[in-house]
Amino acid sequence: MRLSRYFLPVLRETPKEADIVSHRLMLRAGMIRQESAGIYAWLPLGLKVLNRISAIVREEQNRAGAVELLMPTIQSAELWRESGRYDAYGKEMLRIADRHEREMLFGPTNEEMITEIFRASVKSYKDLPLNLYHIQWKFRDEIRPRFGTMRSREFLMKDAYSFDLDKEGARHSYNKMFVAYLRTFARLGLRAIPMQADTGPIGGDLSHEFIILADTGESEVFCHKDFLDFPIPGAETDFDDVAGLQDIVDSWTSLYAATSEKHDEARYAAISEGDKLSARGIEVGHIFYFGTKYSAPMGATVTAPDGHEVPVHMGSYGIGPSRLVAALIEASHDEKGIIWPEPVAPFDVALLNLKVGDAATDEASLKIYHALGLRGREVLYDDTDDRPGAKFATADLIGLPWQVVVGPKGLADGKVEVKRRGSDERELLSVEEAVNKVAG
Repeated sequence: MRLSRYFLPVLRETPKEADIVSHRLMLRAGMIRQESAGIYAWLPLGLKVLNRISAIVREEQNRAGAVELLMPTIQSAELWRESGRYDAYGKEMLRIADRHEREMLFGPTNEEMITEIFRASVKSYKDLPLNLYHIQWKFRDEIRPRFGTMRSREFLMKDAYSFDLDKEGARHSYNKMFVAYLRTFARLGLRAIPMQADTGPIGGDLSHEFIILADTGESEVFCHKDFLDFPIPGAETDFDDVAGLQDIVDSWTSLYAATSEKHDEARYAAISEGDKLSARGIEVGHIFYFGTKYSAPMGATVTAPDGHEVPVHMGSYGIGPSRLVAALIEASHDEKGIIWPEPVAPFDVALLNLKVGDAATDEASLKIYHALGLRGREVLYDDTDDRPGAKFATADLIGLPWQVVVGPKGLADGKVEVKRRGSDERELLSVEEAVNKVAG
């Protein structure tokens, strides 16, 4: 993509309304634009990151055996009355009425709707286990939305819902998502630590939230430092291996880990001083087992092997891709801008032509641009008339993993500069060597 033809409204000044690093950098890098309180338009650069995150989330859900569907954003209030949550949920729910005065709502979550879909179609234990998920926009009318997409009113959510015959089966479904989440965050370039959590308005008695450590995190966390070195389950993980998955979960929950809300000072004090880790953290995922909380009142039952009708056991599992964009920036930035992990970067390479219009630099830049494209690398080619300093500032701000700098001085010696964003790594290479270096 040529920058001269792209839509990238970068800001040179720090926006006054932005309180945290990710919000400032997302606005400055032209990733988002606020349209009203807690509601953002996702501009091309931000949307590319959001889509890359969603693609990894989707791949790991599919790997774990979840099946994708798509539910509507607008839901009937009657479904929520069946579960008993319509009046209990609070003002965070945006309640609306259609032209026929039917009570509706903009969904903050989908437990009721997925339960209705399930009960209409699944009647026998032979169709279980089942896990259905979607990636969909949701709305929660936060009293004070803040921190950009970290705590916005409209947000993108991957929510999955499992259905099992009994508690034992439901625990295996829970473990599948637990392991899938470990893999998902690792592929995004994050080390997420599972911590026991409150179930909140979702309900249930088993819940973990996945926390990444970041200096600007919203909550204080306490854990054993060995979590930083625990092995991530590999791509060969067998999600049908009940004992194997339980062993992974047991390992990842064997040491102390808690947010400030669940912190037990006595248990933390029992950890040897050199193994304690106290830091700030950001929640990037949350999983719940809640048994028959929704299936019993809403009549989501199946015929058991003994012929009796029983309510299914359920769980729900959430990851917020739009929140993850901000969390990744909080965890990976410097004073110049964003440093994207390679798997989620909007482009792989920033190609900077320092003298547009010069025959030599134009020719070398186009050669690199086309060669990298043929090698499967996405390139953002800065072919604008901006000064070199502005080009360097933009490239650092948007944080692409590689920078290839083409200038007349270097080309006089047949060289271009290759830089790795976020490190001191830089080399002067020939055009061919630069392409091979960046293409990998």
